[in-house]
Amino acid sequence: MSTSFSVDAFVRKWRAVELKERSAAQEHFLDLCRALGEPTPAEADPAGTFYCFERGATKTSGGEGWADVWKRGCFGWEYKGKRKNLEAAFGQLQQYALALENPPLLIVCDLDRFVVRTNWTNTVSEKHEFSLDDLREPRNLQVLKWAMSDPERLRPGKTRDDLTEDAAAEFATLAQTLRSRGHPAAQVAHFINRLVFCMFAEDAELLPNKMFVRMLEAAKSDPGQFQTLASTLFAAMRSGGLVGFERIDWFNGGLFDDDEAFALDPDDIALCLRAAKLDWSEIDPSIFGTLFVRGLDPDKRSETGSEYTDRDKIMMIIEPVLTRPLLREWAAVRENINALIEPVRKAAEEAIAGASNFPELAEEVRAVESRLASKPQLELFQDLIKAKRVRAVDSVRSTLRAADRAYQEAREQARAMFAAFLARLRAVRVLDPACGSGNFLYLALVELKNVERRVSIEGELLGFPPEFPAIGPDALRGIEINPYAAELARVSVWIGEIQWMRRSGFNIGRQPILKPLDTIECRNAIINEDGTAAAWPAADVIVGNPPYLGAKLLKRRLGVQMTEAIRALYQGRLPGFTDLVCYWFENAREMIEAGTVKRVGLVATNSIRKNTNLPVLKRITGATRIFEAWSEEQWTVDGAAVDVSLICFGDAGTEPARLDGEIVGSINPDLTTGIDLTSARPLPQNRNGAFLGIQKSGPFDVPGEVARAWMREPTNPNGRGNAAVLKPYWNGDDLTGRPRDVWLIDLPIGLSKAEASLYASPFRHIATTPDDDGKTIEQLRAELGERAGPRWWEPHWPRPEMRSRIEELSRYIVTAETAQHRVFAWLSYPVLPDKNLIVIPRDDDLMLGLLQSRFHAAWALRKGSDLEDRPRYTHTTTFATFPFPPGMTPDVSVEQARAEPAAGAIEAAAVQLNAAREAWLYPSDLIIEEAEIVEGFPVRRLPKDDAARRQLVRRTMTALYNERPAWLIELHLALDAAVAAAYGWAEDIDDEEALRALLDLNKARVG
Repeated sequence: MSTSFSVDAFVRKWRAVELKERSAAQEHFLDLCRALGEPTPAEADPAGTFYCFERGATKTSGGEGWADVWKRGCFGWEYKGKRKNLEAAFGQLQQYALALENPPLLIVCDLDRFVVRTNWTNTVSEKHEFSLDDLREPRNLQVLKWAMSDPERLRPGKTRDDLTEDAAAEFATLAQTLRSRGHPAAQVAHFINRLVFCMFAEDAELLPNKMFVRMLEAAKSDPGQFQTLASTLFAAMRSGGLVGFERIDWFNGGLFDDDEAFALDPDDIALCLRAAKLDWSEIDPSIFGTLFVRGLDPDKRSETGSEYTDRDKIMMIIEPVLTRPLLREWAAVRENINALIEPVRKAAEEAIAGASNFPELAEEVRAVESRLASKPQLELFQDLIKAKRVRAVDSVRSTLRAADRAYQEAREQARAMFAAFLARLRAVRVLDPACGSGNFLYLALVELKNVERRVSIEGELLGFPPEFPAIGPDALRGIEINPYAAELARVSVWIGEIQWMRRSGFNIGRQPILKPLDTIECRNAIINEDGTAAAWPAADVIVGNPPYLGAKLLKRRLGVQMTEAIRALYQGRLPGFTDLVCYWFENAREMIEAGTVKRVGLVATNSIRKNTNLPVLKRITGATRIFEAWSEEQWTVDGAAVDVSLICFGDAGTEPARLDGEIVGSINPDLTTGIDLTSARPLPQNRNGAFLGIQKSGPFDVPGEVARAWMREPTNPNGRGNAAVLKPYWNGDDLTGRPRDVWLIDLPIGLSKAEASLYASPFRHIATTPDDDGKTIEQLRAELGERAGPRWWEPHWPRPEMRSRIEELSRYIVTAETAQHRVFAWLSYPVLPDKNLIVIPRDDDLMLGLLQSRFHAAWALRKGSDLEDRPRYTHTTTFATFPFPPGMTPDVSVEQARAEPAAGAIEAAAVQLNAAREAWLYPSDLIIEEAEIVEGFPVRRLPKDDAARRQLVRRTMTALYNERPAWLIELHLALDAAVAAAYGWAEDIDDEEALRALLDLNKARVG
C-alpha cells in the first residue's frame, strides 16, 4: 500500500503547482491514491494488465496513449494542464472508450478540477464535478474513492428505458388531445415529431441557450402566442436563420419542411414544459419509437399483429447477421496486414541495429525509425551490431535502404488493404422491410458505427492515421406501411446518429444537421397498389420484425381483396393458408438466392416452424442455410407473453451453426438439430385417417341449460322439436378439464334460410347474437366474402365427411388440438367434436393404444406446433406422416391388424389405461348418473353433492398427467412395451433412437 498522504496535504501541494500536464499528471495521480488510501497502479497490478498509466497505442501523431490512467471495469482518466479545456479531454476519452473496454466512468482532470461522468450502457449519464478545494467535502472525496474501487456505487438509478417511457407517455397524451380536436392524424404525427426533436436538439446543444424551453415559458403566460412562436422556430430550422438575435442551424431533412404548428392551450403547454425537464439527449431510440407510436396511433400496427421487440432480442439478430461477420472479415484483413508488415518491420529494425554504430548513417537511421513509428530495442541487437562493425558503411547503408524500401512497399500494400476494407465496410447497406418506428435500423446503425470505430482504433495500432467516422444514416433502408411509424423511424435514426457522435467525442455535420432519409419509405412491403409484387431496395443485410398476423385473421384484418391478391402473388411458392410473416421470409430468401443479399435475420412467432408455415423455412434451407436461430424466446409486452423465433440465414462463411445459443452441426427447417423430421412425408396408408372437428365461426354453441330449455319448448311450425337440432358439443377443454355442458345448434346442412328459421329459438339465437364488436354473423360473413359462406346459419366448416364417419361408429377417438399433455380418449355420437379436437374415426382399442404410446407422443411433439407452452397436434403433419407398426396401419382392417402378434397386448394395455383414467376422473362414490330430458343423448355424470363437486373440480386429465401417479406410469410403461414389440424394438429404446427408426420407416413407405 502506498505511503499515507492527507487530503489537506494533497490540496496544499497541488494548489501551488503550475507544472504542465506531462510533467505533473502521474505524480498527481499517485498523490491522489495516497490521499484516498488506494493502491497505486504499480502496487495493485505490477504487470499493468488491468491498471496502468498510458493505456493504449503509441500513435504516429506522437501521442502516448488513449488514456493517461486506466483501470479495467472502473475508469478511463485523462489529464490536462491547469485551466485547459476539459471538454476536449472528455472528447478524447469518448473517442477511445471502445478501446478502453468501455469503462463505466470517464474522468477528466486539469490538476485543479475533476469531472466524473458515468458511462454505463442503457443508463442516463450523470456528471459529478468539483474542484481541488472541494475535496475537503466528504461526498466529493467519496466519489473519487468509489471511482477507484467500487464504481457500481456511482451507477445512475434511472435507466434510459425509464426516461424514454416517461418522455413517450407525455407526448402520447398530447397526441391524443390534438387528435380529439379533429386534427388529421398524419399532421399530428408530424407536429409531435417536431416537438420531440426540438427537445432532443435543445438538450444535445444543437438549439442554443435552451431556446425551446424559453419559447414554452413565453407561451405559458400568453398561450395564444404559441403557434406563432413555434412557426417562427420551425421556419428557421427549415434552412437556417435567426430567431430574434440568435442564429439557428439548418436542420430540415424533411422534418422541418414547412413552418406549420398547431395552437396549444395552457394544459398542453404545461405538459410540454414537464416533458422538457427530462434529459432528452439520453432517450433510447431503440424503444422510444415504439412507445411513442403507440400513443400517437393507438391501433399502431396491431391490425397486422406487430409488437415491440426489446433491445436484447434485436441484438440477438443484429450481432450474428451484421456485427460478427464484419468483425470476422476485419480480423482476417488485420491478420493479413500483420503478416505482410511484421517480417519487413523486423528486417528494418535489424538493419537499424546494424547501422547504429555508424555515426554517418544517423540521419538515415532516424528517418527509417520515424517510418517504423517506434524505436527498436537496440540492446536486443548488440550482438548483431558487433558482428557488423567491420562491414563497410556502403554495405550497411545498402542494407538499411533496402529494408526501408521493403518496409515502405509493405506499408503501402497494407494501407491499400486497410482502405479497401474500410470502403467495403462503409458501403454496407442494411434493410428493414417492416421497420416500424426504427428499432432495428437504429441499432444496426450503432453497430455499423461501432465496427467502423473499432477498425479505426485498431488501424492506429497498425500505424495508420485516425479515421473520422463516415458511416451514417445513408447506410439504412426501410419500408413501413404506417406513416406515423415511418416518420418516427427517421427521427429515431437521426437522434441515434447524433447521440453516437456526441458520446464518441465527435462533432456532427451541420450542412444540414438532418440529412434527408428518403431511404425509409412509407409503403406496403409485399404488394403494390396495382396488385404487383413490391420490390425491395438493394442491401447487404436484411433484419427486422415483420407483422405476425395469423393466416386465419388475414381477411378480417387486411380485407378479402388484399388477402387474395397477396396469396395469388405467392401461389406455387407458399401455401395459400400461411401467416403474414412468411411473405417477408420468402422475399428475403429470394434475394439471397438471387445474390443481392448476403444475410438475413428476422423475427417471427414460433409457429413459423410448423404446419402451413414450415414450407417457407424448407425453401430457405433448400436455397441457403440457417446459421443461427433461437427456436423459442419469450418476453412480456403490455403484460402479455409473446413467443417468438429468431432466425438468421444466408452466408455466414465457416461460422458453425448455433441453435438456442449452442453450437450444432446444422439447423433443420423446424429449428431443431439432429434428426430432421421435416423430411417426413404424408403416407398413403394414413390418408383420411384423422380429421378436424367442426369449426363454428359464429354463435352456434349454447350452455346446457339453454339447450334443455329449448328442448322443453313445444314443437316448431315444422312439427319437429328443437332436440332435432341440438347436440352435446365437446372441445379441448372438455377433454383436458371437466366437461363444460355446452351444446351445438346443429341445423341440417343444406336447409334454406326459410327452412332453418322454422327452428325458431335456435335460429333466432344464431341470427341475433352479436360478437365482441357488436356484429351479427350475417354481417361478419358478408364482410369476409363468399368464401366465408353466404349460408350464415350453417357452421363455417361443418365437416360432413368426418361426421359421416363417426355416426357409423359406437365410439371414436379424440385428442385436444392444443394441450399440455398428449392424451387420446373416447367420445360417442351424438356428442360432436369442435375444431379444437382432432378426430380419429376408429372404435378399436388397438388404435387408441398405438396413438397413446410414447412413440407417437414424441413424433407429435416434434412434428406438431405449439401455442405458448402447449404443444399442438396437427393431423396433417403428425397423424398423416406417422408410420404405424407393420400390419397395423390405418388402411388395414381392424380384423387384420388384430391378427398381428403384438396386437392383443396393445389392446389389453389400452383398455386398462382408459378404464383406470375414467375411474379416477369419475369415481363411483362421487358421481350420480342422470338421463337427459330427451332420449337418445348420453347420460349426464354429475357430482352427487357439493363436497363431491369440490373434489371433482380438481380431477382433470391435465391434473392427472401433471401428477403422474405410480399407477399411471406403470400402465403407460406396459402400453409402450407392447407397442415397441410391434415395431420389433427393445422396450427401453430411447425416444431419439425411436424417432430415427420412425423416420426411416416413413421414408421407406414413401419410397
